[in-house]
Amino acid sequence: MRRFFLVATRNPISLLGVALTTASAVLFLFLLGLELISGHGGNPYLGILSYVLLPGIFFVSLILIPMGVAWERRRRRQGATGDLFPILDLNNATTRRLVLTFLVLTLVNVIILSAATYKSIEVMESTAFCGTTCHTVMEPEHTAYLNSPHARVKCVECHIGPGAGWFVKSKLSGARQLVSVAFDLYDRPISVPIHHLRPARETCEQCHWPSKFVGDRLSVRTHYDQDEENTELKTVLVLRVGGIQGRKSSGIHWHVDRDIQIRYRSDASRETIYEVELTDKDGKIRVFISGDSSSEDAGETTTEPGPWRIMDCIDCHNRPAHIYRMPDSEIDRALQEGLLDRTLPYVRREGLRLMRETYPTAEAAVSGITQGLEAFYAETYPELSMTRHADITSAGHFMGELHNRNVFPTMNVTWGTYPNHLGHTDFPGCFRCHDDEHVAEDGETISQDCSTCHILLAMEEENPEILELLRP
Repeated sequence: MRRFFLVATRNPISLLGVALTTASAVLFLFLLGLELISGHGGNPYLGILSYVLLPGIFFVSLILIPMGVAWERRRRRQGATGDLFPILDLNNATTRRLVLTFLVLTLVNVIILSAATYKSIEVMESTAFCGTTCHTVMEPEHTAYLNSPHARVKCVECHIGPGAGWFVKSKLSGARQLVSVAFDLYDRPISVPIHHLRPARETCEQCHWPSKFVGDRLSVRTHYDQDEENTELKTVLVLRVGGIQGRKSSGIHWHVDRDIQIRYRSDASRETIYEVELTDKDGKIRVFISGDSSSEDAGETTTEPGPWRIMDCIDCHNRPAHIYRMPDSEIDRALQEGLLDRTLPYVRREGLRLMRETYPTAEAAVSGITQGLEAFYAETYPELSMTRHADITSAGHFMGELHNRNVFPTMNVTWGTYPNHLGHTDFPGCFRCHDDEHVAEDGETISQDCSTCHILLAMEEENPEILELLRP
């Protein structure tokens, strides 16, 4: 045993391994203790250093120690005589102390590696790591996520879900993405949809049960006119959410009935649906084909349809946690919530005009929108411009922030870059299939009848009668 330590300490590789192992272990334990005392993880970059880089150095350093020993033995073997391996005589007190020391150090190493492995996984699965480590690439998605209804749900719960298989797949995918970021090989904007995303039934439905979203729902949507008073308008709908009620499914959530299966073929963006295949509970198959699938335009055929895909939640709810809104929607929400002062004349109209302009940076957007709004009121309402200058400036700053939640010049993301297929107001959405142009062999089409999904009770009215009737 003594000979082993002599060989280890005489080889520079082993000595380097001992030095690096000790230094990385001490630094790791110090940072771990600091985090436990402070009670929070802090900066994600510090987490990468503490729980990814340092454990990596520690592990590699441990390997260097036996490598150096092996090298030293090989070197000495050429002229050495006698035993090449140590003789462990546990009756010898010195040998027992050395063996005990070795076992204790091994146990310490195992504990350090276990803690480092656990913490490294925790760091790599944190929202801060996913959203801020590759700041430029992920800034649009992270910003949209923070302003979504899922802002308290960890990224990994939707993108990975439970189980070891998808955990391993995600880490392999992450390694590929790391190379893309390091060598500037990523798209601007990031292309969507993600074609190898885990099926929604294994992630979304851990929380959202289709059988719990059933029946009809009253939806009241608030808009504002572009007149001087920013008049409030209401649209009232009865949404036929439907779903499985008893043994029958209907309405919008008819699509998720377990007894049926819907598949489709589309282009890579899933915005143009060429064929839809319906398999009912009796096993009968019907295929609805769009005229675009075989049409020719100026001698060129349309894009070749992709592989068949089983329809699931994200084919309609395609932006559940990364919602990019259009400018009119953002201003309407801000006016309704009182974040924008509705008493400022034409604030909606002018806000829309300024937010739709192109700005090179986020800072330029805030400055440009604020200055544009101030200039409008100075010219059109000079007295108001003086008495309410602070309100006007505040409104301009806030509209600049709304702009910067949805527009990211560095990543070429602007209004409407990422379509939202829930509904059909700003993007085709439902009409990708429900267009009366997907036809089966018997001539039946996928209906575009509005009453299939909703009943319109009021359309952009100031004081809808239906809401007066519903008031207590």
